[in-house]
Amino acid sequence: LEQVEVGLSVAQCFRTLTASSKEKEVTKALHRLASYLDDEVQCKITSAQRTEFLRAYYTRTLQFLISNINADWIQHITAAQRTELWDGLFLRGPPDQALLVLMDAIGSISSPSAGLDHLVSILERFLQSGRLTVLLWSRCQETAPSDSPQLRETLLGRLVALPDLTANKLHPHNKTVFLPQQYYPLLASGMLTALERTCQALRDGRDCSLAFVALTLGKACVQGHRLVFEVLAPTLSSSTSSDMVWQRVCWKLLENVPERWLESVLTGLLCLSYFSARPDTLSRIMGNLVLKNKKAHFVITHKLLLLQYKYETRVLRVVLGYLADDRERRPLLLQVLRALCQAWANPSAVRHTTLEQQLYVSRALLLCVALLDDAELKELRSELLQCMLGGMQSHLDSSVVRVRRMGMVVGECLSSRMDIDGAKLKFEYEQDEETKELLSLLAPPSEETKPVAGPQDPPREVEVQTVQSQAAAARTSAAVPDSDLDSDDELTPYDMSGDQEMSPAAPPRYLRDCLEAFLSSEDPVRVELSLRAVEGLVRKNPSTAREVSVELSKVLLHMEDRYGTEGFLSLRRSAMVALAVTHPVTEFLTTEFYSMNYSLRQRLDMLEVLATSAQELSQPITDKGVPSKGIRAVTVDAPPYPDDDTTHWRQVVERRIQSKTKLLSKGVTRPPAKPTPNRFAPVAGHYFFPLLRNYDRPQVTFDLLGSDHLVLGRLIHTLGLMMHLAVNAPVATQMGRALLDFVWAVRYHIDQMVRRGVLFAVCSVFLSMPSQSLLVELSDQLFETRAWLADVAEGDPDADCRSLAVQSLVLLEKSLKTELDPTMS
Repeated sequence: LEQVEVGLSVAQCFRTLTASSKEKEVTKALHRLASYLDDEVQCKITSAQRTEFLRAYYTRTLQFLISNINADWIQHITAAQRTELWDGLFLRGPPDQALLVLMDAIGSISSPSAGLDHLVSILERFLQSGRLTVLLWSRCQETAPSDSPQLRETLLGRLVALPDLTANKLHPHNKTVFLPQQYYPLLASGMLTALERTCQALRDGRDCSLAFVALTLGKACVQGHRLVFEVLAPTLSSSTSSDMVWQRVCWKLLENVPERWLESVLTGLLCLSYFSARPDTLSRIMGNLVLKNKKAHFVITHKLLLLQYKYETRVLRVVLGYLADDRERRPLLLQVLRALCQAWANPSAVRHTTLEQQLYVSRALLLCVALLDDAELKELRSELLQCMLGGMQSHLDSSVVRVRRMGMVVGECLSSRMDIDGAKLKFEYEQDEETKELLSLLAPPSEETKPVAGPQDPPREVEVQTVQSQAAAARTSAAVPDSDLDSDDELTPYDMSGDQEMSPAAPPRYLRDCLEAFLSSEDPVRVELSLRAVEGLVRKNPSTAREVSVELSKVLLHMEDRYGTEGFLSLRRSAMVALAVTHPVTEFLTTEFYSMNYSLRQRLDMLEVLATSAQELSQPITDKGVPSKGIRAVTVDAPPYPDDDTTHWRQVVERRIQSKTKLLSKGVTRPPAKPTPNRFAPVAGHYFFPLLRNYDRPQVTFDLLGSDHLVLGRLIHTLGLMMHLAVNAPVATQMGRALLDFVWAVRYHIDQMVRRGVLFAVCSVFLSMPSQSLLVELSDQLFETRAWLADVAEGDPDADCRSLAVQSLVLLEKSLKTELDPTMS
């Protein structure tokens, strides 16, 4: 009966508003509809009727009002009545239904229009009057959901995406309260109020549900709106510090987040800088969620530490501190440590993962080891020792300097933490910001979170230094008068900054003397002088160098720094390059490269000498120290006195004429550069092809395609450099074809340095070969090469390889377009 009465009453109000044009009847009908929203005692509407109206007719009433927003009867009421009755129906009823109707109407109504502006103003008042808090709290009071899952999902979508929806409709006339910077803190404040009321209700013995608040939090985080945590975190931290009810509410809130959104919530919470030095605060908020929820367990113990590497060190510190903060979660810390040890020591991971991810795992490993106590260290000592030895070997075998240095630093830190019989590893490496950061991770967190001395409290050490400096200044000022009295007796010292220490022995003047000193002398001074003089002697006496070039190159190649000579490596390399340039010894170097009884260091030296000499040969000769012919003539024929010069008066007259003459343009004041031949082009084949002769023949001490990938990478890079230096040479086409055939077999090499060399060589081929030759000679390989380069540019773990692949693709496209479409060149 009551349902029928409510339906008839609402229908009568609708008919009155539609047909009547009298202000009194319109106002009465609106008052009748608004009475169903009043809770006053004198109202004649019963509780059952009000409940029935809110359940079945409230949404229909709002939709009727919006459909008649431009009707004539709207004009029959005053602005105050319209605000109180018409707008009040949206602001006093169930907020979830009102929000859905408003958002649907704003999205469907045409713009710009007065009706749209009216609805936007109502939505703005809806948010500013705290209706979001009422909406969330009303959902918390429901112990069981009263609507369908589809309606709940629609409400969540409108609630969380409100800034996006309004921006799409109102841009550029959007309201400030609809902006994300304003809206999401407002939504977070509503969540806090709902959580606070939930805590009070639990204290009063009433049941509440946090399911809808958890859904709202998860939906906001999965859409990337982690701004809500910046409002939630401080309040949750202070409230959970002394209130167990608040802790239970926070735990239940996170437990009710759906698994599909839980990762976004956890990462948003962990990435807050607020928790950087407060793992205990995070423990109070999250509780033992990692033990209760499989998704949280996977995200915290595996995904954040081993699969992703985009987070800062402070996030790792928060995650591991959270695991170490509670006795029940402590076994997970040991489990994480074992997983990190396996990942760090895995040779395949060192070869196939990026440098950034390896650095990330190293940081996590050191932070985890720093959190272990003595008993746990004793329990895990054998596993840590195995990790340290295997991981160091994997890292030191790498050809990348950063990877090797990373292995040294982590090995040092692990050995110092384990303290095996007081023995600690110590490596020699160049320290940079990366190594300093890794070394600092073993420091206990308490040392890093100590309060920094303020400007009013200078450190004690600074005070002591200040006092000492003041005392020294006082002594200096006291000694000044005495020094002034004695200043007349002192002599001005000579400037000896340019003086050089005289050597007791004279430098050698002949190459054979240098060769004899290298072979038989035990005098360090004589050996050093010979080493410093050999380059100049080679370049001054090319005929003599031709006689001893091979023997001298062999001696220099096997020469060791027995006496600690300063700059020994650069001096030896310069001498060998001079020999290779003045009298090419490429046949000796290229032949001996694949011979036995040479170390890897010597083979690398051969490649370096070949590359450097090729670069020098490809550059033009500039005799800056030799004066030109005109200058030499003037210098030689100039008379001792200017007055005796017969041409002097001509120069004076010519200068006077030039000074009085106004020139509009002088033309070319500098002669054009004189073309010089590329000295490397005739010998490029002698440098290049012998290095491709025996690369696939392994030896006892040298396996180029096997374990000696460091030499392989340097060899490919050297060949690519020679290809680049041989541009426009007649042999460039044959060199490019041979180089592509060689590198094609190792394009998927496990070592990133080899892959970088391969891509550099491909770039050199595309850059140096003529476009016509590239299309004619390599037509069968271009399409397959292009597909391979695209694959590398998209999926190679090394950033440099991806960059080189992109450059190669650009060069290939440019060459093909130039050849196929000459108008583009």
